[in-house]
Amino acid sequence: MYIKNKDEATEDLIKKTAKKLFFGEGKFNATTQEIADAAGVNRTLINYYFRSRDKLFEIVFADAQEKEQQRTESIVFSELPFKAKIEEFIDDSFVMAKEYPYMEIYLVTQFNQGCYFKDEEGMERMLKKFYEEVLVEMEKGTIDKMAPIQFIINMVSLISFPISMRPLFQRTMRLTDEEYEKIVDDRKDIIMNTLFRNQNKINQ
Repeated sequence: MYIKNKDEATEDLIKKTAKKLFFGEGKFNATTQEIADAAGVNRTLINYYFRSRDKLFEIVFADAQEKEQQRTESIVFSELPFKAKIEEFIDDSFVMAKEYPYMEIYLVTQFNQGCYFKDEEGMERMLKKFYEEVLVEMEKGTIDKMAPIQFIINMVSLISFPISMRPLFQRTMRLTDEEYEKIVDDRKDIIMNTLFRNQNKINQ
């Protein structure tokens, strides 16, 4: 079993702490000192391992981006039936959202600034596979016929909008964390019933 040395452990601690601050608490402008304090390390260590705060931001973003694509690929290329893939994607998205509620906002912000997925070939391969499965389901009548991209936009919108808009919804609708968590937990059935036709009458 591989055991990380002290340097690797400290570097990982800083990255995990930065990720928690950025994505878990929404502190996108956290200073080097704030990250160091939260990690319980000296601020100079951040410069030692990452050279600068901006470089740390880049690394954390790239890591989140890579994990997001790997997570989606593992579902798309799995042997699960199409409907089960959608259920797993919904479950996985909401689990991630509970731990890192501001990740969606951060990723969109970075994309707007010109950052894109580095593995474009992998993304194209994944989309091609998913489009093919969507078309098969349309022919089977389990989902309404439309351009496959429209199905993806519908699915992602139904999942992501309540996540990315959570701070606004909670504030304007005066919802507690517990109340909003209940809303998110209830969304899976709502999404499945919206995406699939006669969900309870069609064989898996």
